[in-house]
Amino acid sequence: MKRIAVFTSGGDSPGMNACIRAVVRTAVYHGIEVYGIMRGYKGMIKGEIVKLDSASVSNTVQKGGTILKSARSQTFMTKEGRQQAFDQLSNHKIDGLVAIGGNGTFTGAMLFEQEFGIPTVGAPGTIDNDLFGTDYTIGYDTAVNTALEAIDKIRDTADSHDRCFFIEVMGRDSGYIAIPCAIGGGAEIVMIPETQMSTDAVIDTLRTGWKRSKTSFIVIVAEGEEEGSATIVAAKVKEAIPEMDTRVTIIGHVQRGGSPTAADRLLGSQIGIAAVEGLMNGMRNVMAGIVDRKLVYTPFHDTIYKKKLINQSFMRMVEILSV
Repeated sequence: MKRIAVFTSGGDSPGMNACIRAVVRTAVYHGIEVYGIMRGYKGMIKGEIVKLDSASVSNTVQKGGTILKSARSQTFMTKEGRQQAFDQLSNHKIDGLVAIGGNGTFTGAMLFEQEFGIPTVGAPGTIDNDLFGTDYTIGYDTAVNTALEAIDKIRDTADSHDRCFFIEVMGRDSGYIAIPCAIGGGAEIVMIPETQMSTDAVIDTLRTGWKRSKTSFIVIVAEGEEEGSATIVAAKVKEAIPEMDTRVTIIGHVQRGGSPTAADRLLGSQIGIAAVEGLMNGMRNVMAGIVDRKLVYTPFHDTIYKKKLINQSFMRMVEILSV
């Protein structure tokens, strides 16, 4: 490896800049030239490729978002688009790539390597924590803490007014944000895509609590819940229990921003170093991750297609602690 490039793709997550910084400085440390690709695959196709050095990433480890910016590219999903991207990388004599992102990012990287042979090592950058091959993804810890801070404040007003709040957190296909928010936020109920909790079951639980003179409730709903959004679930509950004062709060994209926690800065730095050194050791089509506190490299195919399961003991914790 003489010259590598790093890019971020898909949704941004806190800690991406820590990872970019680690990639750049690890490359410099090993005497490798390093470039940054702006706006992910979209910028790769357009040739938005800039040379980076150690000073380029100064004062970035504490910043949220991504200094390389991110974008989705329909063009890269075509063979012609990938050919354009390959031509741009060839013009810059890029030997390998570090891709920071999630499933979509790695799917594109895997296909790109199969067609054009440019090796890629991935870094798991997503707040959803839904990637197989790593215990935690970059940005997850910050997102959970951001959501939990909001839930704590909502709990105060729920208790003051004897209300039931339905709080929607991010997690289109995963309940990894919802679960710790429910446990840490003292929620009575959590609804996630991985479990089959019906709205009727929610109504029964709330009725039982109501009969025990419990006057305030928190229900955490992951945005990908099969029963519907928090707004839909709340409307059904209000229809079934009209005497209950219900409110809905959607925390939304605030979970994706903000200064990363210490855990995300550390994880981003570990993964950034591992990605560059993985490329140096001849690895390709793999994601660097941390499992049981050990660095592992997982094939993109497994990361994309294998399901990362929710620890069912957490669901039991919610049930026990909500009594």
